[in-house]
Amino acid sequence: MRVGIIGTGAIAVKHAQAYRNIGFPIVACANSGRLRGEEFAISTGAEFVGSNEELCRRPDVDYVDLCTLPSVRMEILGLCARYSKPLLMQKPMSVDLQTARAMVTQAEKAHIPLGVVSQHRFDDSVLFLKQALADGRLGRVLQADAYVKWHRSDEYYSRPIKGSWAGEGGGTLINQAIHQVDLLLHLVGPVARVFGEWKLGATHSIESEDMLVGTFRYANGAIGVMEASTSLWPGYPERLELHGTKGTAIITGDKLTTWDVENDIGDPPPLMSKASSGASDPMAISIVPFERQFQDFAQACSEGREPMCSGMDGFRALQVVTGLYDSCRKEQPVTIRAEF
Repeated sequence: MRVGIIGTGAIAVKHAQAYRNIGFPIVACANSGRLRGEEFAISTGAEFVGSNEELCRRPDVDYVDLCTLPSVRMEILGLCARYSKPLLMQKPMSVDLQTARAMVTQAEKAHIPLGVVSQHRFDDSVLFLKQALADGRLGRVLQADAYVKWHRSDEYYSRPIKGSWAGEGGGTLINQAIHQVDLLLHLVGPVARVFGEWKLGATHSIESEDMLVGTFRYANGAIGVMEASTSLWPGYPERLELHGTKGTAIITGDKLTTWDVENDIGDPPPLMSKASSGASDPMAISIVPFERQFQDFAQACSEGREPMCSGMDGFRALQVVTGLYDSCRKEQPVTIRAEF
């Protein structure tokens, strides 16, 4: 697959490393800042092009990888629809549900595959746990929790766009912890109701939250807790805890670190102690799950199926995030609508 990348910031560099490892050439790139775009082009062997439309209409681009800020993506999706280009975009897919819904609808009407990067679905730990849950090894899930107790420096938030409602859609929940929101939905199922409390600019000069605590009521009756922060020095690996009637599984960072299951049978769990995490360094994350997701998206394009993390999956994760934000503002529980 030949890829065109729009947006050449830090996460695009990670994407480029993954594409190099799996042999997907980046044939073209575009960026709002020409200097940074040209530097990325030189480092990747891509051709820098002057406009998003020029990139999207190129016949040698098999799909577009969108690494821009989430607030500026609808126009690019329209270009991909016009030129029949599959689109894979960084999380979160948008800063608001109305735009995200329109993205999913437009992609469906144009018959183009739409995917959202949620690479932790492809961690060995999550792949194992997804199958183990399907096999009933944990029994009925009673509680599913996520903890993202990270730290980000003042320098990280030095750009005015960082932590802004208009540019990024919020703070730590939508930018960092949305990965764990997606994993909870992926593993446990839909969330029916949320309740949240937050601190806006607790330790950083931002307008949105850098601390948030929420509770979940899942559609299947399970309950759970979400804790998200970028204010807790020095930062600790994120943790996902699933407790069922037959036992408990805990993922720390990207590794399965606890598997306590009564009378367990089946494949041995891939237990490990050392995990990769972006707890204090956003770039200290493994490339392998990116490689797997990009390969899955390419196969989905070739086979005419939905990618493992589709536009609808991105919408559902954003729906829970915005529901928690609404709850924090209203200081009351918020119901998550099951219908699209």
